[in-house]
Amino acid sequence: MSKIVILGAGISGHVAAAHLRRKLSKQHEVLVVSPNSNYQWIPSNIWVGIGRMKSEEILFPLAPLYKKKSIGFKQAKVTTFHPEGDAETPNPFVKVEYVNGEQKGKTENITYDYLINATGPKLAFDMTEGLNPGTNKAYSVCTYTHAEHAWHALNDLIQQMKQGKKAKILIGTGHAKSTCQGAAFEYILNVEQELRRHNVRDKAEVIWIANEHQLGDFGMDGMLLSYGNNIMKSSEMVEMVFEDRGIKWIIGAGVNKIEDGVAHYETLDGEYKSETYDFAMLIPAFSGHGFKAFDKNNQDITEKLFKGFMLVDADYSPKPYEEWSVQDWPETYQNPSYKNIFAPGIAFAPPHAISKPRVSKNGTAISPAPPRTGMPSGITAKLVADNIIDTINGKKDLHHKGSLGNMGAACIASAGYGITKGSGVSITTYPIVPDYNKYPDTQGRQLGKTFGEIGLAGHWLKLALHYAFIYKAKMKPFWWLIPE
Repeated sequence: MSKIVILGAGISGHVAAAHLRRKLSKQHEVLVVSPNSNYQWIPSNIWVGIGRMKSEEILFPLAPLYKKKSIGFKQAKVTTFHPEGDAETPNPFVKVEYVNGEQKGKTENITYDYLINATGPKLAFDMTEGLNPGTNKAYSVCTYTHAEHAWHALNDLIQQMKQGKKAKILIGTGHAKSTCQGAAFEYILNVEQELRRHNVRDKAEVIWIANEHQLGDFGMDGMLLSYGNNIMKSSEMVEMVFEDRGIKWIIGAGVNKIEDGVAHYETLDGEYKSETYDFAMLIPAFSGHGFKAFDKNNQDITEKLFKGFMLVDADYSPKPYEEWSVQDWPETYQNPSYKNIFAPGIAFAPPHAISKPRVSKNGTAISPAPPRTGMPSGITAKLVADNIIDTINGKKDLHHKGSLGNMGAACIASAGYGITKGSGVSITTYPIVPDYNKYPDTQGRQLGKTFGEIGLAGHWLKLALHYAFIYKAKMKPFWWLIPE
């Protein structure tokens, strides 16, 4: 009998648990440890943030589902890793602290045969002075509670605008090295359409602020894509969308301080500027959780497991950006020091940035970190689960592989909610990490598999995917037929 412990119940953790439980006999234990009591479909948070969906439409409680599916569940947070055990507990274990109920505050050592670290990122609001959701007129849509607060504040502002108030709305990234520009991009387009729906668009100045050196970079170095019968840069597509909607933009901006209604930032040119606002939604930096690891003698071995995020089978050797390649990226998400530990999704440490790192004239790094959310999180979680299953069944090598350098991804970015007036920006890219050797003339990606479309059909598809993935996450009949 094997025991597989999964840390985290987001997209990666939940997907891994579902596939492990479906494919392994009940003699093997699958246990999920997460501080969160609910599963939330994060891509739909932006609709909560404009009042078009309620939180209960994008989440459900984990405990009843896991009980029904014979998946163990502990509502706790991991504190330390002990991959060799210790004098009292000779088997590998993680120490966890319970976060609710009668056991709140108590700790436990949870042993494992295989460990999947799917803890995702820490939302590092503290890395930007004053950036705390719900304060200084700045908000977030990173969680459903954040998104609820954002909608209440935005709705209050809309009501004031209906009384004649002029307003400035600032949406984008809240740190010089933030990732997840896509969520902010979706939110600004949805907010802009809601202003039109409420007939107050003429009262609002809507501004995009981001650490990208050009629009449409998204932490992926931009892309050259097929757009209808044309070939277009992603920067040109986003510029077209923003100009069409009257959205202004500030790029190459590293936000470093938030005051009440004021965002201070540094530019790549080395200038220090500020932008006032009446409502802001700024994506924070993502960081590792600061976990510590210890060997059997209780000596600190954190560097064997973590480099901010968890170390996996990637090439982390330091080298100039020009020497980095797609071959540096991991394929199995297995820790090199401890072969029974894996880290899919956002939990793994990327070997390097995808977009060229840029530094201001003052020496401040201002460029987006690599995105690893959504579809890649689900795909990497499934292949980790499949490799563990194969290992339990006696296979010696890890046969399931998937590098972001040979993996494609589809992103349906909501550009406004509405069955008849909604819109979506559909973008597929292959590969996620550009391969400049294989595709030297098309910015490292394959045309035909990298394309974009804008229109009402995109909204319908985004909405259909919302319901499909909630169905899948609830593990309803034939859920596994829905791809990651």
